[in-house]
Amino acid sequence: MTKSLTRFAWLSVAAAVVTIGLKAAAYLLTGSVGLLSDALESLVNLVAAAVALVVLSIATRPPDEDHAYGHYKAEYFSSGVEGTLILLAALSIAVAAGQRLLNPQPLEQVGLGLGMSVLASLINLGVALVLFRAGKLHSSITLEASAQHLMTDVWTSAGVLVGVGAVAFTGWLWLDPLIALVVAANIVWAGWNLMRRSALGLLDTALPHPEREQVLAVLNRYAEEGVGYHALRTRQAGAHRFVSVHILVPGAWSVQRGHRLLEQIEHDIRQALPSSTVFTHLEPLEDPVSFEDTQLERVERVALSDKR
Repeated sequence: MTKSLTRFAWLSVAAAVVTIGLKAAAYLLTGSVGLLSDALESLVNLVAAAVALVVLSIATRPPDEDHAYGHYKAEYFSSGVEGTLILLAALSIAVAAGQRLLNPQPLEQVGLGLGMSVLASLINLGVALVLFRAGKLHSSITLEASAQHLMTDVWTSAGVLVGVGAVAFTGWLWLDPLIALVVAANIVWAGWNLMRRSALGLLDTALPHPEREQVLAVLNRYAEEGVGYHALRTRQAGAHRFVSVHILVPGAWSVQRGHRLLEQIEHDIRQALPSSTVFTHLEPLEDPVSFEDTQLERVERVALSDKR
């Protein structure tokens, strides 16, 4: 698993190195602040890819004595760092664009510079699509964040290319820094979303509504057979999901029969939600003490109804 994920991080690193060279050359040739902002974004990509490489190596480590639930949450630090770096890149772009608005400068060798920028954008687009697919396949927020970062870079480049081309066509020098400011605002939004998602993961936010519905579908099948449940709790840590639930059966059941039921329920939930750890707790239906923690059930029910 580690090798499978880190190879995508290495791909991101290689793409960042190549695109930094291309975009830096494009800026030096043209003197465009828009292309400078594009190059700065790729520099952020390189740092973020290096962070992702380290974090993925940590996140895929097996549980140990000090981390019994695994190291999955390490991925949220990577996506949080990426979101922060995106915001810093946007600030740098805004400062450079503001200075250029006050002191406009003509552009040079626009054709060659734009050609290099287009090539860099195509590389980023291809790598982003690969990372998106891998992130969805492995439920990795780190790979998804890296893909989102690269797609942000692609849109940045597209805006810059339009702006620089418009400057060359019209001679309106103020268009170059104006496009850079618009691009900065766009990537602020992407950075904010990444940071928000990382914070929610670190706060043990419940699984998304569709996934909780899958868990409820499994439990409700057993409820139709007279098996009760409550105190359902869910959370996600990076690529891994955690589900815990109390199962209520007649007190006259044997331990062996109850154990077989729990094993089957856990198996069915894991089938519905791959990469899940399921915890079940057996309780007698007739004992009032079994229902003293129904507050947990009410909280989960309210969370589900809010999503509808």
